[in-house]
Amino acid sequence: MHVLLTGATGFIGGRLGPALVDAGHRVTALVRDADRYDAPAGIGVVEGDLLDPGSFEAALADVDAAYYLVHSMGTGGDFAERDRRAASNFTRAADAAGVERVIYLGGLGEQGGDDERLSGHLRSRQEVAEILGDGTFELTTLRAAIVVGAGSTGFEIIDQLTRSLPVMVTPKWVRTPCQPIAVDDVVAYLTGVLDAPATAGGSYEIGGPEVLSYQEMLVETARVAGRRLTIVPVPVLTPRLSAYWVDLVTDVPRSVAHPLIEGLKTPVVVENDSIREHVDVELTPFATAVERAFERDRGDAAPAAEAE
Repeated sequence: MHVLLTGATGFIGGRLGPALVDAGHRVTALVRDADRYDAPAGIGVVEGDLLDPGSFEAALADVDAAYYLVHSMGTGGDFAERDRRAASNFTRAADAAGVERVIYLGGLGEQGGDDERLSGHLRSRQEVAEILGDGTFELTTLRAAIVVGAGSTGFEIIDQLTRSLPVMVTPKWVRTPCQPIAVDDVVAYLTGVLDAPATAGGSYEIGGPEVLSYQEMLVETARVAGRRLTIVPVPVLTPRLSAYWVDLVTDVPRSVAHPLIEGLKTPVVVENDSIREHVDVELTPFATAVERAFERDRGDAAPAAEAE
């Protein structure tokens, strides 16, 4: 199958491309700057920008399926408006090219949520799914919470907090339930749905084997890293105030960290695991996923791709 991969330079896309090649698919990566993309073996490269109509449409010719992994959160400013335009441009072009399937990775907590309570990040992910859903192609949406792996911004915040603060005064959102998932498992699901025709047109929730609070994830990450951590929850720190606190103790760009922190008040737990009827993935325990992330950071595995 000929597959177009958008977001190929990102945390997920950088791993998904080689996995699709290994699964026997012909893969073409759409990137903004081909000179800055070191394409893995077996992956073709086409240059184009989804925010620039006319620059990318040729990449969709002769494509059976496309992965939509583009997001603009790391670029600052009105990322939601850019994501809206990119999704709209892509949908029109994919329809015109006759693409049959599109696979999109969104966020848990977005579907069926109260728009007034959702964070800007989750609202944007929900809006992108709705725009893609208006296309004539069959859309498969997978929705995940925090993805654990080297290069994941959500996990990087957890890691840096436990590294910088042996005693942590934390807001009440540390007790919000979350179902983190290892990046290898996300890639396995994304690859698997392409060869599972029954998933075409469906929306599925994916998560790891454990539901944990953010406090439990902080404590377990510190344990795996061999760090000591004491957590003192307090009721007065809102997610907005917490975002400024994160600015002080991590080097995660605020354009990325603030939208993520804002969403920590929303529970992100799998409520329907019907994806497992179609794609069989042996789920990775949280501690194992953390260990693998640290191994990759140490250089025991290939370096992570840059964020899209």
